[in-house]
Amino acid sequence: MEDKLLLSLLQKNARMKITDLAAALEETKDNVIDRLTELEKEKVICGYHTIVNWDLTHAEIVTALIQINANPEREYGYDRIASRIYKFDEVDTMYLLSGSFEFVAIVKGKTMQEVAHFVASKLACLDGVTGTSTFFVLKQYKNNGVVLIEDEDGSNDRLVVTP
Repeated sequence: MEDKLLLSLLQKNARMKITDLAAALEETKDNVIDRLTELEKEKVICGYHTIVNWDLTHAEIVTALIQINANPEREYGYDRIASRIYKFDEVDTMYLLSGSFEFVAIVKGKTMQEVAHFVASKLACLDGVTGTSTFFVLKQYKNNGVVLIEDEDGSNDRLVVTP
């Protein structure tokens, strides 16, 4: 069974039925279930998520991207400072990057003030953090490959690519 195809199918639709996965992979249901169980135990599959367009709900959710500058630690590099940051409940996603800053964290809160308070009182004062820049998300167009808004003509058609 090709893991890459299995993972691709699940990433596009985590609710895909086992029978449909088995048919697409030309495998038995039992083989697919066994492989999924192994991939979950190995932490290759880390969860099954739903993409929600929060703009269409009445939920109060603010998302911010925070650039974080930090100093690496001897023998640990950036891993220990990253661990201190990503353990905060407010941090939804975090990456180590190349470029002019070390990390980007996606932070969620109920209000801009709540996110700002998190940055000022918890994040910016951590040992090893040398600076932050906060960018609030104003509108979400696409999330994990899913277009969340309609184009001006009422469709979500992709642009035609020509050489």
